[in-house]
Amino acid sequence: MSQNNTENQTAVIQGEAEPQVKHEATLYAEGVAEVGSFHVTNALLTSTGAVIIIALLAVIIRLRLREVPRGIQNFFEVLMEGALQLCDQVTNSRKISTRVFPLAISVFLFILVNNWLGLLPIGGLGIIETGEHGLSFIPFLRSGTADINTTIALAVMAVVSANLFGIFSIGIWKTFNKYVNLKALGSIVTRVSKEPTVLVVAPVTFFVGVLELIGEFAKVASLSFRLFGNVFAGEVLLMAMSKILPFLLPIPFLFLEIFVGLIQALIFSILVLVYFTIAAQDHDEHAEEGAEHHTAHA
Repeated sequence: MSQNNTENQTAVIQGEAEPQVKHEATLYAEGVAEVGSFHVTNALLTSTGAVIIIALLAVIIRLRLREVPRGIQNFFEVLMEGALQLCDQVTNSRKISTRVFPLAISVFLFILVNNWLGLLPIGGLGIIETGEHGLSFIPFLRSGTADINTTIALAVMAVVSANLFGIFSIGIWKTFNKYVNLKALGSIVTRVSKEPTVLVVAPVTFFVGVLELIGEFAKVASLSFRLFGNVFAGEVLLMAMSKILPFLLPIPFLFLEIFVGLIQALIFSILVLVYFTIAAQDHDEHAEEGAEHHTAHA
């Protein structure tokens, strides 16, 4: 036994043994190429591939459009109608659904294709780099949503777009007053003589607006970390299963991750619809309608 160990150590020293190539999951996207001073990561490569696939699919469907649908057009029309009806259930307004649907379906497709591209069993396609801990394998494809930079960008886009949609829907002043409720503070001066309770109600209303503003930042964190955490955990799970039993054990988990990728894309897009719907609502009008309704019953 000791003689064999000695021979192996001698072989490594003399360079006869093959160095081991390691592949470890990292929280950050790994570089696969350099274009001038631009650093190309595997997550960026996958995201670019997702955009190209979606664009090609859109062009193919557009070229096959006919007045009487058939084949692929018929299939996608059924899907789009079902998706639009799902939007109606979230927004309760076909007007809002038709305005937000293009963005929601685009986000859904981008996340879905990204999630699924990262699961492609193309194994050895990648590069080998020499690092501090020896040779490491970097795959060309890694789900873009397994990179926190991508999910944060999607979350910021969704929250900012929802607030812009609110500005165009109900106006910049009403949108601003959702977060910095100057109207509530002003009511202290105008209504304190008739309603002394406004001294308590107005500051509370103003503070609720501040909480709403903090909530906008919480939305970014919630959207980005939920999507990133689920997709990244799935990649780590598949890698762990493949190290235990490479050929059979990962298969059921692969199908599980396909389903998880679909669910995560659906959750993200539905939350985008919810944020847009909330942003388009005028809380002052609802409050006035409620007061009138209460007065009428009284």
